[in-house]
Amino acid sequence: MPDNATSGARFRELTLGGFVDVLGSSEPVPGGGSASAVAAALGASLVAMVASLSQGRPKYAAHAALHEQAMERGHFLATRFLDLADEDADAYAAFAQAMKLPRDTAEEQAARSATLRATARGAAAVPMLMVEACVELVALAEALVGRSNINASSDLNVAAMLGEAAARGAAENVIVNLPAIGDEAYAGEATVRVKTLLDDVETTAAATREAVLSGGVREPLAG
Repeated sequence: MPDNATSGARFRELTLGGFVDVLGSSEPVPGGGSASAVAAALGASLVAMVASLSQGRPKYAAHAALHEQAMERGHFLATRFLDLADEDADAYAAFAQAMKLPRDTAEEQAARSATLRATARGAAAVPMLMVEACVELVALAEALVGRSNINASSDLNVAAMLGEAAARGAAENVIVNLPAIGDEAYAGEATVRVKTLLDDVETTAAATREAVLSGGVREPLAG
């Protein structure tokens, strides 16, 4: 983590209050990207929770395989998102450092420009990974609706909303960093990619909300 963090700790090592304090400080990182990743981690944990609350209950026995998968992937994604929170902070810190490089001579200007392009690519790549992971997060939430403990169905809605919010935030960080990369072809492909992923997340999150509101019981997933 960048030097602004408490005693060099990774975000997972901070208390919740500690993370909030660092986020609310005048330091540039963590920022919106890390906040989005942490929100997604909470959503993934909710998915794991609902799956865990559904395991071993005869009423939901037909969905046991789904519960096992959702609990495993939920925990995995929660860890992944926390890692991405650190990676996002590191990537932006590298870009911020590049902005401070000297540019008095032509050589310094060239070196600075090259470093800015490289670090901007990293600052766009990390949030892209977040959006990709959010696709799986909201898909897991949607799959569990009507196939898990009905008393926790609203938690799946919250998980999907957190995943959607995180994806939107991460997508913004992808888009904002693309111009600094200086590669129009790459920027165009990345823009299409992130918008396609975001559409997927939003559609699935909406389907999750509708399924929770319907309160219906669903058949086991095929396969």
